[in-house]
Amino acid sequence: QVQLVESGGGLVPAGGSLRLACAASGRTFSSYSMGWFRQAPGKQRDFVAAIGWSGGGNTYYADSVKGRFTISRDNAKNTVYLEMNSLKPEDTATYYCAAGRVVAGFTAAYDFWGQGTQVTVSS
Repeated sequence: QVQLVESGGGLVPAGGSLRLACAASGRTFSSYSMGWFRQAPGKQRDFVAAIGWSGGGNTYYADSVKGRFTISRDNAKNTVYLEMNSLKPEDTATYYCAAGRVVAGFTAAYDFWGQGTQVTVSS
């Protein structure tokens, strides 16, 4: 079992930055890869970024955020981060942290999900 808690969301002007955090706990958390997804009202939950949790840390990004967002991890704190720069109004969404057995860019690959944190980018 893995429990995930997101934090760091808020209201930010266009062009600004936010850093989201996802704190993981559980007996087997170290065996999971981590992903970030986002969902705007009336839209599907879309992939944002992913990183291997242990033994390498390969990273993957959606084209829409590549070059602006950075995913990273701090294994000592059991925490994954999403650094978001040059934010745009279209980045507004609820952001979810997820844990899965493999690094993947689709929701079905992930077994555990956090409650989400709201990011709102004003124009």
